[in-house]
Amino acid sequence: MLILAFDTATDLATSALVADGVTLAERTTRPQSLLADVDALLAAAGGSPADLTAIVVGTGPGSFTGTRIGLAVARGLALALDLPVAGVSTLTALASAAEGAFPVVDARRGEVFVLGPRAVTPDELVIPPGSVLVGDGACRYRDLLIERGADVPPPDSELHVPRASLHAALATAFGPAAAVEPVYVREPDAREWVA
Repeated sequence: MLILAFDTATDLATSALVADGVTLAERTTRPQSLLADVDALLAAAGGSPADLTAIVVGTGPGSFTGTRIGLAVARGLALALDLPVAGVSTLTALASAAEGAFPVVDARRGEVFVLGPRAVTPDELVIPPGSVLVGDGACRYRDLLIERGADVPPPDSELHVPRASLHAALATAFGPAAAVEPVYVREPDAREWVA
């Protein structure tokens, strides 16, 4: 089984090509580079889109726009290539990165997303004893969280990126792309304008 996995819910997008549980290639760039990353992954593996057997996409929570980019690409590729898709939460992927990992994703507006999923302020965050806080929210509020006694790896740690290979390993329920729903936690900032 050759799986293309990606997550664009945070400021750093991650993508991976995984064959029968073995990561062939993985990239970390920006969400806007996702299609170029997919092309580079396939080229590095000597493959083509026709070789893919499934897609795994990060469902958030995270950036509304970033999450939508990932879902739109997953749906477009699945439709064009007739592939099944599975969705995996960005928080779940981060939590699987290491023993005791506690995911904290930047929610903007002075909040972070945590397992539940829910949005809380960094001051409201209940830090589980013995946990390691990972994710871009842990990086953004690192000083505050360390002051509160949290263990937060340095910002350049790969633990802060929801690696796509973890998404591929966690995926279980493959089906139609339209069935994969985003995890937003709260309403988007944009509103429909009514005249």
